[in-house]
Amino acid sequence: MTIRLKKDDVVQVLTGKEKDKTGKILRIDQKNNRVYIDKVNMIKRHIKPKSAQEPGGIVDKEGPVHISNVGLYCNKCKTAVKFSSKAGEDNKKVRICKKCGSEV
Repeated sequence: MTIRLKKDDVVQVLTGKEKDKTGKILRIDQKNNRVYIDKVNMIKRHIKPKSAQEPGGIVDKEGPVHISNVGLYCNKCKTAVKFSSKAGEDNKKVRICKKCGSEV
């Protein structure tokens, strides 16, 4: 399965407990088809203290979301949309929203 999303894309969660939340992709795990989205699917982790300067405690961090449960967010449509690729100016590949035709 190829992942057509990239780091720093704004996506919207389509299903699950975090449905309709939007955020920026922090990282992509291609092996497991998962994405980590900023401030979405927050989980708590207990961290051991490493030294006197780095105390332990409970840390909130982003958990993974399966790639099939997110969609690229269009600012003009205000929703997750399907997109296509097209050669834009300077022959660079740009992604076009299939609903409104604007560049995503």
